[in-house]
Amino acid sequence: MTSPHKSNLSIPGPEIIQRYQFPNGISALCMENSNSASINIIGLLKASSKNDPNSKLGLADFTASMLTRGTQNKNFHQIHDLLESAGASLSFSASAQNTWFSGKALAEDLPMLLELTTDCLIRPTFPLEYTERMRAQLLSSLAIREQDTGERSSMALDKILFPNHPIGEPTDGYPDTIQAISRDDLVNFHRLYYGADGMILVVVGGIKPEAAFHLVSGYFENWKVITEITPILAEIKPLEKTVRQHIEIPEKNQTDIMMGSLGPARISPDFLPIYLGNDILGQFGMLGRIGETVRVKAGLAYYAGSSINSWWEGGEWEFMAGVNPKNTDKAIELIRQEINRFIKKPVTHQELSDSKSHLTGRLALSLESNSGLANAILSMEHFQMGLDYYQRYPTLINAISAEQILESARRYLDAERLAIVSAGTSSKGKT
Repeated sequence: MTSPHKSNLSIPGPEIIQRYQFPNGISALCMENSNSASINIIGLLKASSKNDPNSKLGLADFTASMLTRGTQNKNFHQIHDLLESAGASLSFSASAQNTWFSGKALAEDLPMLLELTTDCLIRPTFPLEYTERMRAQLLSSLAIREQDTGERSSMALDKILFPNHPIGEPTDGYPDTIQAISRDDLVNFHRLYYGADGMILVVVGGIKPEAAFHLVSGYFENWKVITEITPILAEIKPLEKTVRQHIEIPEKNQTDIMMGSLGPARISPDFLPIYLGNDILGQFGMLGRIGETVRVKAGLAYYAGSSINSWWEGGEWEFMAGVNPKNTDKAIELIRQEINRFIKKPVTHQELSDSKSHLTGRLALSLESNSGLANAILSMEHFQMGLDYYQRYPTLINAISAEQILESARRYLDAERLAIVSAGTSSKGKT
């Protein structure tokens, strides 16, 4: 039996993940899974909502959503008929960090999938008819979002923690900004920000790397390299005091609470200690200490826990709960108490051991599918962690001490300097 303190060589690493760097800046990675008859692809580009003008927030997302609505070679119906007839899928989305794409097909249909992906990324036509249809869909989604207590509290939390920064704004924009976006805006956004440099493409499944790279080269090697336009972004600073906000949404039986502070960047030395610590605080078992205290013992919440979101620029440590409106203040106070307790003294030996087993044990499960493998490879490449990162991961996790978790957590958590948002119906008059 392999010791959990040693590298797990059964986990894919550089000996079977092949990498090729194209002259135009594209990094392509492939891992053959000879037991699979299918293929998963996943990738990212530099284009993101950081490039959205303030008056047209949602432009990057709108642009990505339009890529499968028609190209110079195929119209909307031809694209979707081709995917449907092959049982394949292809989608695009945007975030504050990147534009993402993913697809799946039988291995024999990889040429078709890559051809479509190339066509959509390089030669979209943004048909006016489908632009207006997409606008209507986006506006309908925003109307639904307006009444969603979880979405509203999460948006408000981001805005408090990341003021005047793209991370603090919703990627899908607002009704007025979506209305302001024209077809010309979509065309220009694509022309300015879509290019090969910095693109990562991962292929996992029933194909040999040499064959995959040959296909990728045929479709992508001549894609243009753009001159990167780097926006000037506001500095991300920790809060100086607690900020409390309530968003009134009438006739809701549940209030959603979001609390948080800044967290570590994905490449920070603090990331893994805090990732492990967060598992103890708000994930493991019945959602960690927070779930045990707020939901199980006090019976105040439908759910309660915490999560870590991390990027190149930084991160966010979130604490959440869904409660009866009358229990809002009590739940917030209990979460604050658990945060205080977490930064006062080290976690116990048993908690540490249980969470280490939990995190290392679920790694293998996450890598059982082509999709999971592709996502893991993309993450290693994007954050420059080395293709042996997940082989080293068990050793890295098991080396973390309770004192390291405490020291790292104290750099980010302060129960007196939190963003606290609730969204729902006021507790007045509720029983």
